[in-house]
Amino acid sequence: MGQGRLALTMMAVAALGLAALAAGPVAAASEPLLPHPGPEGLVWVEEQRGDGGVVSGGAHPELPTVLTVACEGGSVRVTMESQQNEVAAFTVNCPAGASGAGSLTMDAGIVRPGSFTVGVDASAQTVRWALTVTQPE
Repeated sequence: MGQGRLALTMMAVAALGLAALAAGPVAAASEPLLPHPGPEGLVWVEEQRGDGGVVSGGAHPELPTVLTVACEGGSVRVTMESQQNEVAAFTVNCPAGASGAGSLTMDAGIVRPGSFTVGVDASAQTVRWALTVTQPE
């Protein structure tokens, strides 16, 4: 390899190294706050930030319903309605640098057939949260 070609190769390697440094370190993927609920799951919101919620259907009236919420970086107020009736309400605290989780199990028949809603009111738009609604058999 000639000196000119070697110099071009070295410049290219140096440029790639500088580009990698300029891009900064690669952030590791954050772990999910709640795992996938599996076959008992009616709803899984893997991750959101700030206020939000979900609307779903398909609840079975003869099975208990479990609402689980996890968060990181603040707190969330969670409410659940079934056929326009509030069936659950609780708060999960999750201070900065830590995660927290809360869960509520409702007896069979509390969540009626048809649609249901879950609302999440976060203490800040930076609060990270996840939720599941399951019906274990």
